[in-house]
Amino acid sequence: MKENLGIQLFSVRDCLKTYEDAEKTLSALKAAGYAEAQTAGCDFGYDKLGELGRKIGIKMIGTHYGFDELLNDLGTVIEQNRLIGSENIGLGGMVFDSVEAVELFIAQANEIAKKVAAAGMKFTYHNHSHEFGKWENGKTTMQMLAEGLDQDNISFVLDTYWVQYGGGDICKWIEKLAGRIDILHLKDMKVVDFKGWQNKPAITEIGNGNMDWQHIVDTARKCGIKHYIVEQDCNWEPDCITAAVKSANYLINTIN
Repeated sequence: MKENLGIQLFSVRDCLKTYEDAEKTLSALKAAGYAEAQTAGCDFGYDKLGELGRKIGIKMIGTHYGFDELLNDLGTVIEQNRLIGSENIGLGGMVFDSVEAVELFIAQANEIAKKVAAAGMKFTYHNHSHEFGKWENGKTTMQMLAEGLDQDNISFVLDTYWVQYGGGDICKWIEKLAGRIDILHLKDMKVVDFKGWQNKPAITEIGNGNMDWQHIVDTARKCGIKHYIVEQDCNWEPDCITAAVKSANYLINTIN
């Protein structure tokens, strides 16, 4: 699986503190087979990050921000995306404490999305597991978002790990949101402390867990996913670059 393979740079955040470190890191990721990247901030300037991406040959296809930045400083956000060449302005995460909070967010997100669309870009929403909890209205947050968010101007960054962690069916959600997912986050799940009853799930490299990646990728292709982005949002041993390379090797050499 070599098409549109990328990485969320949050996965290697500790290796991106300076321009020089980022140059080494992006070069290593490019050598591993990553052709695209999604950002979650930049310590040395978006103009320099865009310059590095073009120099090394990694296309910046999306970003992640906090909701306050999108709500209160959207002009700066749009300019930062222009500097790196990204067409997708993303919300990295959101937590809700009531049905009313979800409804308010939907209204605000739809307004933000109109402004983002006017700038020639698309607003994206990245899920976690709590969106799969059911409210007193009988719906999960994910159902409410799927029903209420602007289908023309907002797309989902569906995260495989968090869908499964929340008890959802990854492939069914890909199918349910067909045409509304531009970026799929690839994140595997393993079981740790499995020798006793108190075992628990944990994020791991692609291919080191229990997900059926061939089925997931086949479903994603069928449903028109544009970008396949590996995300490893935790600490890694021996290091985050080795983990990223391991994930790329599995996807490139194992998935048809």
